[in-house]
Amino acid sequence: EKFWNFVEASQNVKTSEHDGSDYSSYHEMLKVACQSLSPLQQNLLKFSLSLHSYSATVQAFQQIAADEPPPKGCTLFFAVHGETTCEFDSLGNLLQAASERPKPFLFKGDHKYPVSNPESPVVILYAEVGSEEFYRYHKRLVLKAEAGEITYVLRHYIANPSKEKVYLSGYGVELAIKSTEYKAKDDTQVKGTDVNATVIDENDPIDEVQGFLFGKLRQLYPDLTEELKELRRHLVESTNEMAPLKVWQLQDLSFQTAARILTAPPVDGLMVMKDLSQNFPTKARAITKTVVSSELRAEIEENQKYFKGTLGLQPGDSALFINGLLIDLDTQDVFSLIDVLRNEARVMEGLHSLGIEGLSLHNVLKLNIQPSDSDYAVDIRSPAISWINNLEVDSRYNSWPSNVQELLRPTFPGVIRQIRKNFHNFVLIVDPTHETTGELLNVAEMFFSNHIPLRIGLVFVVNDLENIDGLQDPGVALLRAYNYVAQEMDNNYAFQTVMSIYNKVKTGDQLKVEHVVSVLEKQYPYVEVNSILGIDSAYDQNRKAARGYYEQTGVGPLPVVLFNGMPFQKDQLDPDDLETMTMHKILETTSIFQRAVYLGELSNDQDVVEYIMNQPNVVPRINSRILMSEREYLDLTGMNNFYVDDFARFTTLDSKDKTAAVANSMTYLTKKDDSFVRPVTFWIVGDFDKPSGRQLLYDAIKHQKSSNNVRIGMINNPSEDPNSQNTLVAKAIWAALQTQTSNNAKNFITKMAKEEIAKAIEAGADILEFAVGGMDINIFKEAFESPKVDFILSHAIYCRDVLKLKKGQRAVISNGRIIGPLEDSEMFNQDDFHLLENIILKTSGQKIKSQIQQLGFEEDLASDLVMKVDALLSAQPKGEARIEYHFFEERYSAVKLRPKEGETYFDVVAIVDPVTRDAQRLAPLLLVLNQLINMNLRVFMNCQSKLSDMPLKSFYRYVLEPEISFTADNNFAPGPIAKFLDMPQSPLFTLNLNTPESWMVESVRTPYDLDNIYLEEVREINMFLLLHLNSVVFPGLIFDIKTEIRISVCTSWQFSLILNGTDNSVLIINLLLLAVNIVFRRSRNSS
Repeated sequence: EKFWNFVEASQNVKTSEHDGSDYSSYHEMLKVACQSLSPLQQNLLKFSLSLHSYSATVQAFQQIAADEPPPKGCTLFFAVHGETTCEFDSLGNLLQAASERPKPFLFKGDHKYPVSNPESPVVILYAEVGSEEFYRYHKRLVLKAEAGEITYVLRHYIANPSKEKVYLSGYGVELAIKSTEYKAKDDTQVKGTDVNATVIDENDPIDEVQGFLFGKLRQLYPDLTEELKELRRHLVESTNEMAPLKVWQLQDLSFQTAARILTAPPVDGLMVMKDLSQNFPTKARAITKTVVSSELRAEIEENQKYFKGTLGLQPGDSALFINGLLIDLDTQDVFSLIDVLRNEARVMEGLHSLGIEGLSLHNVLKLNIQPSDSDYAVDIRSPAISWINNLEVDSRYNSWPSNVQELLRPTFPGVIRQIRKNFHNFVLIVDPTHETTGELLNVAEMFFSNHIPLRIGLVFVVNDLENIDGLQDPGVALLRAYNYVAQEMDNNYAFQTVMSIYNKVKTGDQLKVEHVVSVLEKQYPYVEVNSILGIDSAYDQNRKAARGYYEQTGVGPLPVVLFNGMPFQKDQLDPDDLETMTMHKILETTSIFQRAVYLGELSNDQDVVEYIMNQPNVVPRINSRILMSEREYLDLTGMNNFYVDDFARFTTLDSKDKTAAVANSMTYLTKKDDSFVRPVTFWIVGDFDKPSGRQLLYDAIKHQKSSNNVRIGMINNPSEDPNSQNTLVAKAIWAALQTQTSNNAKNFITKMAKEEIAKAIEAGADILEFAVGGMDINIFKEAFESPKVDFILSHAIYCRDVLKLKKGQRAVISNGRIIGPLEDSEMFNQDDFHLLENIILKTSGQKIKSQIQQLGFEEDLASDLVMKVDALLSAQPKGEARIEYHFFEERYSAVKLRPKEGETYFDVVAIVDPVTRDAQRLAPLLLVLNQLINMNLRVFMNCQSKLSDMPLKSFYRYVLEPEISFTADNNFAPGPIAKFLDMPQSPLFTLNLNTPESWMVESVRTPYDLDNIYLEEVREINMFLLLHLNSVVFPGLIFDIKTEIRISVCTSWQFSLILNGTDNSVLIINLLLLAVNIVFRRSRNSS
């Protein structure tokens, strides 16, 4: 919505202040974009523009447009299912024939008009936003989209793009001194010799330093000996020519550099660290004169104990944390960093808008509430499962050891340990008449006969009608035959009988009653088969229980194979794949049990199956909608005073404010009328004047009777245009919520959700006949008979525009998470609500509730906050957990910058050795961040002691700017440039680029050998180098999609992308040629 608001507003940027210059164009467009952005988001937008973060997306649209291809002579054009035109009058003809052609593929980054009709033809407009022609056509397409005639998609396209390249930022440039050029000198070697070619000994008769002849000056002014020594020392230390240091001078360089940084004012500390680290070879001699206080040294060493023990950082290591998130300086570049900042800003500002501030905000932010990646499992302790073996009691496993400590005994890799414990449980849930059942049972029989340590269970799902004849139904016949043999002999023998039956079934055929009868007659000739298989059979155990277990667990279509309760994927049920995957699972879970035994979580006297079933990934029912990894959440951070009973006002709100208005108007049902913070909130969405909507509501209320953690709100999504006659149940529910106490409203609404009562009301029964005791009848009747249906109209608009539901569709919104739309025949019952509540409580609800309770909010407001905070935090992209850190002291050993009071701030912690490559990159990065965000910054020194070599032998520049810059004549500046000014001439340098890992850079204008730069032989004062980003490498790993085992590592894939929906299927990627510019200036003192 914000994008389309920007598009609408940007057509009015031609103001009197706009003079056509780059500067005025940039700031006018920025002014429009910032209308809906906070100051923090504005800074991040400027930073993104300076990095050209979106250039790749714009260029991608440009290339897609070229592949359409555009009609000749057009500055913009339409694409309708593969046909293009730039004449609006021709659009109607293309739309009429559009259904005959396939719809185009839409990308994740496509801008789709929010009111578009998904069933209508797709019209893609390729145009330059900001041009007058674009706005003329844009308005006409918006009208068509709002009328439901088209799905309107906008892609950026410039008919005549500029050939001028833009300069990149977000990379580092290193000018390293060749290793042979800079060596530490031993004391005995340099004493009294003239090996130092850069700094002449002060006893030399000439003793010339930077043009001063100190030998002559001492002769002329013998009374100024001490002053001349001081001047000479200053000139030596300030020269850019590098003098080798003695070994004893190197030992404390790291601590001395830290001391120099920490003696500067806090506001200048980062600038000093940047200057010292990036120009260290010429600063080192001066630093050796710095005195390190005992307090500084002691505090650094004490902190290092914490760094090592808790964070795993050795002295000299570096780390950067933003709000507890570890930013890996080696693998993450500034482009991934800005994504982190954007996500963090969204969450922090959301929490701030909800009234959570300061330290409380950061405590909430650090809650680890991301849903687990582990596969969910169902409980396998049901009596409906018939186990054919038990490793712990069966005599055939007597020779195996039974102690769980055997898991820790060393073995060769890949060896399956044979231990008399039920570590691995394999359950087949099958329909005996299915053609693949025999093959799956053969796999189970193979495991059993080969003594694989698997406990094997069977669940036969067959017809569960009361009077069913096994002589007519082969599935029932097999189950009864299995039960008969199991009672006569045992489950193991019964399984062998089942295998004998399936051996008679030919491959591809289905089981028949004759197969069962023939085996029974052969094995038990003295028994009447009709008494076993017939209607009056006494061997009907588990027939109903098996189907009940299958339906209750929700494991999906048959057949189903469970390993320790976790279902295999359907594509893994091929017999060969199933065997491989099962063996892989055994090896995989063995390592989990090994860890549990090692940590003392699993002992020898514990029931292993009980331990497995008590794990947090075991749920009562598997519902793919609830457990799916891709989840959609509402934005509940809006705060306003609008309500759904003012339909005219409601229609003018954007999605965020509509959601806030719905939340403001919501009245909840609870189990008890007590003051209690309830961490789980369900919004039930449906047409409550239809059976499906009422059933969903009824199941939710039935679940609530067993839980005081849940509160229920209702959103009506009418199937028809609402009026006072076709919304009787919905109006009754609304009237009860608005006028009655929570308990009376709940009892009355429970009645309204029952089908027989709803039908009676539809038939004309008086609504007051169904009033419950304690209701205030008069107030209820007045509200119910009111002709206004604004709340239903607002709910209908909300379901359409925000929830993206069609009329009458159902959904469940749990703490802001949208589950739906549910299909008409889809079941969502009490077990699903129970599962949903369990997952919320385990992952987020209880943790957030504990934090909110500490803030002292009232119970109703606290319950609202739990819901809103859960939606906000859960919508975050899944990443690494936040790290909690508590440092020893920061009085002497840290650079500290305090945040502005009253504003949201980032908590940034850097740990760095100031004489390392990380310091060269980190200091300029933190300086830029300080201009972008309000942050509580602490930079802890992590110095190395007793250095024996020069820690930094390079000059470094990190090219990064917080915002686009301009020249004096209001044009775009040439761009960010790496500048090395006043460089020493004598060393031999080599140039290295420290770019994002995926960049491949080639030189364009480099007149000198970049591996051997000798400035003394360069004629020009300034030396310019120009390089281009030529292509991007996609690093990655290769996995087997079935076993999820990594099979090889790929370091540089080259892609040809297939562009769906175009005639030309292969799209050649010509990546942006973006320039990297580097300037050297040699020292004027030495020229």
